[in-house]
Formats: sequence, C-alpha cells, structure tokens
Amino acid sequence: MWWWSQRRDRAVLGFTRRGHGGSTGRYRGCNLGAHVEDDPATVTRNRTAVVDAVSSLAGVESTRVTPVFMQQVHGASVRVIEDLSQVAPAGPGADPCDAVVTTLPHVALFSLVADCTPVLFTDAGAGVVAAAHAGRPGMLAGIIPETVAAMRDLGAERIQAVVGPSVCPRCYEVPETMRAQAMTVEPVSGSVTWTGTPAIDVAAGVVAQLRRDGIEVTWVPGCTRESDDLYSYRRDGPTGRFAGVVMRAPDLMGTDPDPTGPGAGARSAHE
Repeated sequence: MWWWSQRRDRAVLGFTRRGHGGSTGRYRGCNLGAHVEDDPATVTRNRTAVVDAVSSLAGVESTRVTPVFMQQVHGASVRVIEDLSQVAPAGPGADPCDAVVTTLPHVALFSLVADCTPVLFTDAGAGVVAAAHAGRPGMLAGIIPETVAAMRDLGAERIQAVVGPSVCPRCYEVPETMRAQAMTVEPVSGSVTWTGTPAIDVAAGVVAQLRRDGIEVTWVPGCTRESDDLYSYRRDGPTGRFAGVVMRAPDLMGTDPDPTGPGAGARSAHE
C-alpha cells in the first residue's frame, strides 16, 4: 500500500504506491484518480482501501475518517476546510484548488499525482495539516508559499513538510525556453536530463521555496518515471494516480523513528 508512511506527533502521513489495487490495464494497481478513464467502482474500492490503511496508521475506525480529494488545476489556490459540510467528492462540483488545509481531526487530505510533486504539511502544536499538489505550473505560481501562508493564518508556527516522489530532472526534458522561464522564478529548478538536454527539477524548486519560509523538510526519494511501482504520465501516457495523504490524529503522541515502505530512506532537505 505505502511507498512511504509515518506516524508523527498527532498526525499520520504517507505516499501510496501502485501495489495490489483492483485497477487493470493501463491503470493497473491502486489507481486513486477518479478523473481518468478507469472504472469508477474500482476507483472507489481503491480509495476505500487507502482510507482503511490511513485509519490503521492512526489507530481509529475507518468510519471516523473523512477523505478529501481536490479538483486539481495546476494553480495556486488553497482551500481551507473548517467544517465537514464543506467536504464534497472531487469532480465538476468541487472547488478547483491545488492545496487543502484543515484543523479538523480525522479528515484525510489527498494530493493525487503521476509525476507532479505531492507535499504534505503538519504542525502538531497548532493542530494544522495540509496537502499540496505542485506541478511545474503550480510550483512557479506559488502554491507552496500560499499553502504555508494559509497554515500560518490558522496559527501554525512550527511547520514540517514532507516532499514525496515525483519525476526527477533526469527524466523531465523540456524546451530550453521553458527551463529558462522556470529559472527566472526558481533558479535551482533548472537542470539537465541524463542525455544533457534541458530539464526542470520541480521538487528542487519546491524544497527551495519551503526552506525560504523556514520550513523543516523531509524529502522522500523516488522517481515516478523510473519506478514501475509509481504512476507516471511521462512514462506511460494516460495512467492512474497515486497519492500523498495526511490526517490529523490528535490521540497520537510522538513520532515513529523509522518510516516504512520502499521510500523509507527519506532524507532531510538540509543534507
């Protein structure tokens, strides 16, 4: 189920992998994207399995967990969930956004990706969590600082962020003009592929933005295009989505010393 997961002080968080979900064909595995052309009933079962896994991490009944899925649009809009009445299934009726923030307990926030960078945020003291979807356009538009600002508006002062697996710069070839444009916003995002052609390192840009805001960052390894256990649009074309998910769990105290999963070799972004 998990590429990487961890219990933290008053929160659980993790990144899923393809694993053994019910989707078949090009969506094989645990596809969580309802907007792709997968069987809707299968996607619902896959989502239920992940909610069960989140519940197990938190030590609560799955019936107590409310999942929140965004209608992601590669922008910089942040949605704050202050009441469960605001929660609706992602789709045409959902408010478009690329980050969601809440102080509510047992509300699981999902960021769906297949090359973009999922970012999960916690502040145990303030009781605030957030999930963000940072593709190239969103990173350049400022989705990360906007998410941090929304958390701070709710009282967050000691935010920690976990940056999940995404397409690495070796595999993210772009035109030179696109790389130059990205570098005017985030110089560290300019890179090269394994063949020496222009590339963008979205995750490096995300980490740079987090560090400028004074956020403690953990960077989970994994390239979506290089790992068959992660969905990648760059590798496969139309495909499924895996998720970053975070949830407040007020009864959890302390942090697991060792995360679990293939991505457990996460490192501090300060290294």
